[in-house]
Amino acid sequence: MPSFGFSNLIQMVVAIITSTLVCGISSHAKAVALVTLQKYSGEKMKDMKKPTDDELKKKLNKTQYLVTQHEETEPPFKNEFWDSKKEGIYVDIVLGEPLFSSLDKYDSGTGWPSFKKPLVPENITERKDKKFFTTRTEVRSKWSNSHLGHVFDDGPKPTGLRYCMNSASLRFIAKEDLEKEGYGEFVALFKSSKMDEKLEKAILAGGCFWCLQPPYDKLKEEGVVAVSVGYSGGDLDNPTYEKVSHEKTGHKEVIEVTYDSSKISYEKILEIFWKNIDPLDPAGQFCDKGEQYQSAIYYASPDQKKIAEKSKQEIEKKLKNPIATQILPAKKYYPAEDYHQSYYTKNPIRYKYYRTTCGRDQRLKKLGL
Repeated sequence: MPSFGFSNLIQMVVAIITSTLVCGISSHAKAVALVTLQKYSGEKMKDMKKPTDDELKKKLNKTQYLVTQHEETEPPFKNEFWDSKKEGIYVDIVLGEPLFSSLDKYDSGTGWPSFKKPLVPENITERKDKKFFTTRTEVRSKWSNSHLGHVFDDGPKPTGLRYCMNSASLRFIAKEDLEKEGYGEFVALFKSSKMDEKLEKAILAGGCFWCLQPPYDKLKEEGVVAVSVGYSGGDLDNPTYEKVSHEKTGHKEVIEVTYDSSKISYEKILEIFWKNIDPLDPAGQFCDKGEQYQSAIYYASPDQKKIAEKSKQEIEKKLKNPIATQILPAKKYYPAEDYHQSYYTKNPIRYKYYRTTCGRDQRLKKLGL
């Protein structure tokens, strides 16, 4: 423990005892939070180097340094964000990884900023804290390994969790500054409620999900809000790439397209879909064969079903052959691992090699859709 005054020591002990009494002491069942927008890439954080201890002492003020690097606790009700109502996100004070959103912040009455869930779960790590004769669950930022606070299972629904954080571990980015500060992917979180009412989702299976994401990313200025790759169609909870690839899970590789229906129609979403798959192949797509690669449209409403069926009939007439693409009711969507998201931008050479050797573009050109 670093050296500091006796009064500071008393203040720290009082703060921790208060945290224990007010926040409660309990274990919790870890919540699995799904991000509807594209995840903040872990690859970005891996490229960032944590400052040395000497650099941190210069960068951070005394409280920030003691809290993040030596697990100290700031006093309740006398910290920067405990009562903040501003809209935006909270990032790690050291490296800037996105941690929490004001949309999930609430007044827990403890005097520390409290959140129902993390903004990006993979930027959070947890470990048992057995200090002060009790066991709590400590929360740390994954990439900078900063101490953030503790999580308890007495929070509000639906998560039932309360992430009790130290303001000193956080930096706040206002919603109007997200683009400027490099967190543009979170702007959509703060759209008006009227905008939210117009947002719809399309879940589409068209073989390798790496290849189905790019054409929809190109429509970001035409009404597509976000594109994520993942798994759907099966009954296995929390599927992984390995399980979907090697086991009978019932899941297919899919993309989830979130779009503003006032700007772009579901018909247009499907038009792009047909132009990027082989609807005549019942065994899979291009060089990839198997249940997980079969094409399908998962409808989320009667209207989507009706539009999908009409669209399929039109393609069948155009190709003058039976269409193998299935039209199925939507099931729960599970985002794929981070390294699969926007794979074509992270690994352009590998992506182009795969796409070329798989014969995708050659076949699409022949189909002429």
